[in-house]
Amino acid sequence: MVDFGRVLTAMITPFKEDGSVNYDVAAALAAHLADNGTDTLVVCGTTGESPTLSWEEEYQLFCVVLQAVAGKALVIAGCGSNSTKEAIAATQKAVKIGVHGALHVVPYYNKPPQAGLYQHFKAIAQATPNLPVLLYNIPGRTGQNLQPETVARLAEIDNIVGIKESTGNIDQASEIRRLTPKEFQIYSGDDYMTLPLLAIGAKGVVSVASHLVGNQLQKMIQAFDAGKTQVAREIHLQFFPLFKALFATTNPILVKKALKLLGWEVGSTRPPLCEADSEVSGKLEVVLKELGLI
Repeated sequence: MVDFGRVLTAMITPFKEDGSVNYDVAAALAAHLADNGTDTLVVCGTTGESPTLSWEEEYQLFCVVLQAVAGKALVIAGCGSNSTKEAIAATQKAVKIGVHGALHVVPYYNKPPQAGLYQHFKAIAQATPNLPVLLYNIPGRTGQNLQPETVARLAEIDNIVGIKESTGNIDQASEIRRLTPKEFQIYSGDDYMTLPLLAIGAKGVVSVASHLVGNQLQKMIQAFDAGKTQVAREIHLQFFPLFKALFATTNPILVKKALKLLGWEVGSTRPPLCEADSEVSGKLEVVLKELGLI
């Protein structure tokens, strides 16, 4: 089974002033992240603004990032769709260029029942049997919750290897851990939940904050694994204000703001997302300064 590591970065998509994808900056940022704590890059997920990317742009980003981090980090392709047929097609195309895994979000808007969710993910996994699939449950965006019992059924499928758990619900994560084999990998989908979920058996995090503090997150997880829980707790509490500040408005608006403050020309978000107001941006800047990041 492929090992995606502990810190997976949900990578932003840089844009130029005209709104087109800035592939050069994407390559440079991917390489930087791979050198600073990131084990695996998740490309074209929520943080990558997948809802406003075309399939062609996503495919090109997969190619660019794969080349940029070859030999240094793995790449998971965000291939999710609320159309099973589209999700399968996108995944099959990504397989051909050598991605190491695929992230598949719970189908949004059409709100399928649990039986429909099971069939959706099963069909995707069976269409690409040699590619590891990571489920992605984020009911706050999709309108539907992938129940632990359904996750447990899906975990029986060989190439469904884990889940990005973004409910913020420790009860749900605990039930998933209880019902699934130890080999099934649980990743926190929220930076602030990483340490709590490690305590109930999660492997790591699909992180936004790792754009800024990837090495520190690695240190926190490694400290926890080594039984140095006080060290892990201190790191968590040190960066907790950052975890919250980055989500004071819709992600990835503020992580892009933070990267720009650090000198990265990542551009703005695509409409209908917009710039944060001055009050929210100002609070983020204060936190970045307090942590010595800018």
